[in-house]
Amino acid sequence: MSEATISCTPEIATFEAPQLQCNEDGWGPCELPDAFKDIPYQPFSKSDRLGKISDWTGTAQTDKKFSNKYASQFGGGSQYAYFHEEDETTFHLVDSARIQKPPHQRGRFRGNMRNNRSGRGRGARGGVQVGGMTTLSKSASKLRDQRRGTTRKWGMRGPPPKIRDASVTVRPDWVTIEEMDFPRLSKLSLPSVKEGEDIMTCGTLEYYDKGYDRVNVKNEKPLQSVDRIFHTVTTTDDPIIRQLSKAHGNVYATDAILATIMCCTRSNYSWDIVIEKIGDKLFMDKRDNTEFDLLTVNETASEPPQEDGSSLNSPRNLAIEATFINHNFSQQVLKSGEKEPKYKFEHPNPFIGDDEDGEVASVAYRYRKWDLNNGITLVARCEHDGVLKVPHGDIQFLTIKALNEWDSKIANAVEWRQKLDTQRGAILANELRNNSCKLAKWTVQALLAGSDQIKFGYVSRAHVRDSSKHVILGTQQFKPHEFANQINLSMDNAWGILRCIIDICMKQKDGKYLIMKDPNKPMVRLYDIPDNTFESDGEEEEGDDGEPFQPMYGYSVPASSATGAQSSTTTSTTTAAPSAATKTETSSA
Repeated sequence: MSEATISCTPEIATFEAPQLQCNEDGWGPCELPDAFKDIPYQPFSKSDRLGKISDWTGTAQTDKKFSNKYASQFGGGSQYAYFHEEDETTFHLVDSARIQKPPHQRGRFRGNMRNNRSGRGRGARGGVQVGGMTTLSKSASKLRDQRRGTTRKWGMRGPPPKIRDASVTVRPDWVTIEEMDFPRLSKLSLPSVKEGEDIMTCGTLEYYDKGYDRVNVKNEKPLQSVDRIFHTVTTTDDPIIRQLSKAHGNVYATDAILATIMCCTRSNYSWDIVIEKIGDKLFMDKRDNTEFDLLTVNETASEPPQEDGSSLNSPRNLAIEATFINHNFSQQVLKSGEKEPKYKFEHPNPFIGDDEDGEVASVAYRYRKWDLNNGITLVARCEHDGVLKVPHGDIQFLTIKALNEWDSKIANAVEWRQKLDTQRGAILANELRNNSCKLAKWTVQALLAGSDQIKFGYVSRAHVRDSSKHVILGTQQFKPHEFANQINLSMDNAWGILRCIIDICMKQKDGKYLIMKDPNKPMVRLYDIPDNTFESDGEEEEGDDGEPFQPMYGYSVPASSATGAQSSTTTSTTTAAPSAATKTETSSA
């Protein structure tokens, strides 16, 4: 066998030096390998304590002493948090199984009552001692809750939310342009708006009877039914505004419309205003056959009147009653008669036609303009209710309004006949709380018109259950600027709200718009509506489906109430008692 020669050649092991990365901007590698890309990273510390892998008890059993025992020093990260993509908000798990209570909670186990038959031990303090434990009696438990300021009513967690109806039904073809909530509107401000400048003055005023300043609870006077006509003409139906729109201003409105917008942050009930943009001009109108001119009652109270159509104290019936009280009072306190002197302005009342049948109320109109900067000039029609001669022979213009008491027990208020003469400030403070929006609008109207005084009358029902007879219990007067400060009314904020709405409308295309207060939320909405909306050739407004628009309150008015109290833009109402029928006439507008 031949021997084979084996030659071994040595193999040299190779070593490849890794490529070193030089990170000039920081510490660590410049590029990540493909195997480690897109892996979430959450910072952690080696000193962190490890807790439970999964905790199904939630926060019910937390360690209050060491609440941060298992917390990371880098804070809680959400890199590994679980997010469910499907929406399960409509899914609710209901446990219908009846839980069996232990014997001591079933109400049958009374313990040892042999030695406690009297129900009152030496140290029981008005309670019952059961099994060594003292339980308070019902009367003692009620007194304890009263001291704590708590009331224990099973199933009651405060009053249910009140669902109000909108002042107009929103149609499907209306487009929402803007939503303005009250917290944002209350922060607006437009300072340095100068006093309004008179363009034209119209009408005739009667002088105030100072004898009503001496009326008090012991010397009350019955409220009379004054048969006079009040014109409530909207902006575009006013012939004077039509004439002034050719040469003055680019925004037109009435003082009632401006006051509603300026004081919108205080309102709770729904209202709406139609705004029409033609070129570079804006016309603000109220709709026909609406409750815009009715005065609200206890709108801002903690417990406003309940909406019950058959009730004498329903919101609508109270609004009709307050409106007629205001009309009658504003005319009764004036010196009327053919021989009594009157204050006449330069031009006659523009709303008295040749076929006017009846006596017209003592109202004068000031057409004024304001410069709101940036090319915005506002023209508005303002009103005065009377004039007053001061000792030096000067003339002061008055805004006369009436506050009415309907039922102090239902309203949870102080009875006026007991406290009006001694605590008038407390009654006025209560009215400021319950009727904040109405008083603010009256003050804004007086400031816009340039009135020297605001006269308030305190009018109450002669009988609580009769809304047709009233008595005057007293009067009070304020200067508009001082009263505005007293009720915390900022005119800078009021002008800011108005200017904000004007700027939004000016940016829109020509057409018709509607601004409406949401009935249940503190906000106003601006809608773009078709041009033919609310045009019915004198008939009742109907929607696309033929149904009439819903009023502010969803019930009918009883026949005993003033069914004609709704004043349209071209009608005039007489100030009869609320139980009487309302006389309407077409004005010259």
